[in-house]
Amino acid sequence: MIELLASALLLLGGGFALVGAIGLARLPDMFMRLHGPTKATTLGLGGIVLAAMLQGGTLAPLAISLFLFITAPVVAHLVAKAAIREREHGGD
Repeated sequence: MIELLASALLLLGGGFALVGAIGLARLPDMFMRLHGPTKATTLGLGGIVLAAMLQGGTLAPLAISLFLFITAPVVAHLVAKAAIREREHGGD
């Protein structure tokens, strides 16, 4: 039963990661492209890490997902801020 749940989480996580990567490549605007890595890919990695925790029986992969859930919004905010500054100053 654990293997079945871990497999489902891997497929779900991989699906979210794929959608995030496609969104990053296909969306037209930089601000729209931020949603791919910060939303879908974060959820994808969360599913993959949960599957690893189920299979391994340890909480060590939890540190990876905790680090990602903390840093992804901060990085997205900084990238958006830099893009706004770039737009305001015209690439100077």
